[in-house]
Amino acid sequence: MPLPETFAATLVAARDLAPSVRGLAFERDDGRPVGHAPGQWVNLVLPLPSGEIRRAYSIASAADGSPRFDLAVTRVGGGLGSGYLCDLPVGARLSAVGPQGFFTREATSPHPALLVGTGTGVTPLRSMLLSAVAAGSPAPMCLLLGVRTEADRLYADELAALAAAHPNVRFETTLSRPSDAWTGRRGWVQAHVADLLAELQAAGAGEPHLYVCGLERMVKAVRELARKQLGLPRERVHGERYD
Repeated sequence: MPLPETFAATLVAARDLAPSVRGLAFERDDGRPVGHAPGQWVNLVLPLPSGEIRRAYSIASAADGSPRFDLAVTRVGGGLGSGYLCDLPVGARLSAVGPQGFFTREATSPHPALLVGTGTGVTPLRSMLLSAVAAGSPAPMCLLLGVRTEADRLYADELAALAAAHPNVRFETTLSRPSDAWTGRRGWVQAHVADLLAELQAAGAGEPHLYVCGLERMVKAVRELARKQLGLPRERVHGERYD
């Protein structure tokens, strides 16, 4: 397997996705495609005063042949890497290494998919979903996002609009600390996986696959639920943790 490529990229846009999450859009300086598979990540090389460090972030954008790629960075208190990136001005240039990773889903996969992510764990799942839609895939797909509050719902408006425009796409959110006014799902994502998988199964489009991304504790809990309680075969359960 060839070594991942090192390339220069410029920050072309930035926005707040949630109170503590910054969305960053980079573009390759050479104009070549990023070349990632949906779900892969890149390493950013950060030239800090104390020395160069690298930080890995999943690509949130579609695998569409573009030189542009989106990332979501959570600002961590005292975090050198996240603080540097969240304060990075548009026009700044960095080196990146990648794409890399095996947590992927083919855009044209015919299998129904339940995509489960918490916090910025939604980013590779967003890439999977956008890539499938761009490829015209008719496979049923449901993305379940778990966050604490209404304000923490990354990409919520965009994902809701995507679901409204495509009958095979569904977007669900569950909140662990909802306000009294919240009328949607509540609790951890684990509480909703069984029902959503059953609904995908009932759609009759094939055996569903499960893709889960987030902190290790959540990923482990969902994988064990799927395999030990729901009986999903190992080859249909895919996970990636970022802690």
